[in-house]
Amino acid sequence: MSLDPNNSEFDVIVIGAGAAGMMCAMTAGARGRRVLLLDNAHKVGKKILISGGGRCNFTNMHTKAENFISANKHFCKSALARYTQQDFVDLVNKHQISWHEKALGQLFCDGPAKAIVEMLVQECEDVNVDIRLLHTITDVTRDDGYIVKSDHGTFRAESLVLATGGLSIPKMGATNFTHRIAKKFGLELINVRPGLVPLTLSPDDLTLMQPLSGVSMECVATSGKIKFREAMLLTHRGLSGPAILQVSSYWREGDDIILDILPDTNATEYLLNQKRDDAKSKPKNVLSNLLVARLATALAEAHLPDRSISEISDKELRRLGDMLNRWVLTPAGNEGYAKAEVTLGGVDTAGLSSKTMEAKDVPGLFVIGEAIDVTGWLGGYNFQWAWSSAYVAGEAA
Repeated sequence: MSLDPNNSEFDVIVIGAGAAGMMCAMTAGARGRRVLLLDNAHKVGKKILISGGGRCNFTNMHTKAENFISANKHFCKSALARYTQQDFVDLVNKHQISWHEKALGQLFCDGPAKAIVEMLVQECEDVNVDIRLLHTITDVTRDDGYIVKSDHGTFRAESLVLATGGLSIPKMGATNFTHRIAKKFGLELINVRPGLVPLTLSPDDLTLMQPLSGVSMECVATSGKIKFREAMLLTHRGLSGPAILQVSSYWREGDDIILDILPDTNATEYLLNQKRDDAKSKPKNVLSNLLVARLATALAEAHLPDRSISEISDKELRRLGDMLNRWVLTPAGNEGYAKAEVTLGGVDTAGLSSKTMEAKDVPGLFVIGEAIDVTGWLGGYNFQWAWSSAYVAGEAA
């Protein structure tokens, strides 16, 4: 997709041909800027292709600043206001890509995610963005502009945009490139860690969990003051599913999480009523009216004697009921970047303009997308941050 393989002089070089990189390149190109888009992968948009189960959860209709985690909770507001979720929906509609809305405002393609990649590539081609893949960057320096050295030659530009993302999913090619180059130019990193990631449990807690691997249920998961009501999945190493991924971004090592696995039921009241109304039933049968049978059996066996419910004391029933609505667990850790959907933290927003994503003390250097200390909730928010931060950078680079 290179327009002129001999050309090495550009107005803007964007490193990283993912969601943010392509959006930035096409935006800058639409302004008449000569744009080079570089990536070391063999194809563009690799993470887009696997997102949303292959359907690409490309934005969320409820996007607002409160859906993002950052040391500066106000930083994302300007970009999100200047390029909104509706702006991206309009672009999707322009390309006649059919989509649907799922729970909690999540928008997905009706067909494969490659439609979004093809849309972005077409937009880049329409404004003459020069896309070059399989280019490994060996050095980046600055004089009166930016010099990017690669295994396929050296390129120069007035502006440089870092858009290679974070550390999550290394098997897809994720590296610390943007963080490393940002640090080279004096930008600070803050709070870098895996986000939207399954949590692991201690051996004691796994005694119950491992035989139940694969069981899922709706729950309210709480970490500190934040809570999410979504599905939870029990795994052979701990906990996963949307509710757990959401709270994982707020959880810190040593903290508890609290699970309400019967969010629409006062479990204690239910058990005491069943003791009165169905005295001969075994607790596992009583619980199986509300929970998956395997889980109901495991909890009954772990917390109550194997007798009919009428023979179990109110105190024991209350203790189990309280646990069902307020199950306190202390995760041992998380599954790390290999299973994390995003990288929390990143380039400190204190060093960037919230209006353009340009480094305040390094003219012409821009950082966008996941590499910045702005991380969205699960459900399309991180794609929207990619589109919005890339757009404002593309308008300025």
